[in-house]
Amino acid sequence: QVQLVESGGGLVQAGGSLRLSCAASGNIFVIFAMGWYRQVPGKQRELVAAITSGGTINYADSVKGRFTVSRHNAENTVYLQMNSLKPEDTAVYYCNADVRSTLLSAQTTSYWGQGTQVTVSS
Repeated sequence: QVQLVESGGGLVQAGGSLRLSCAASGNIFVIFAMGWYRQVPGKQRELVAAITSGGTINYADSVKGRFTVSRHNAENTVYLQMNSLKPEDTAVYYCNADVRSTLLSAQTTSYWGQGTQVTVSS
């Protein structure tokens, strides 16, 4: 099993910044992609940003130029620096990791964190 623990959410005024962190632990051989998704009530969970182990990055159009995703492969952590926050960024943010747990199997499992609330006031 693999656990993802997020931190860094909270309440901030529009235009402010927050930094989210996510640490993975457990049965980890290698982590391929790590990323952040967000969800508001009544809507589907959507990709915010993702980064592969090789450093390839993908952002949602709505956050390009404002958010920056990074990771520390040796520590199995991923970060999301969020600047110029807008009220529409308000959501529960979830960390995601695609994990291969053993050398003996090529199976990859997608794990999720418990979510952290980000609220941006206008």
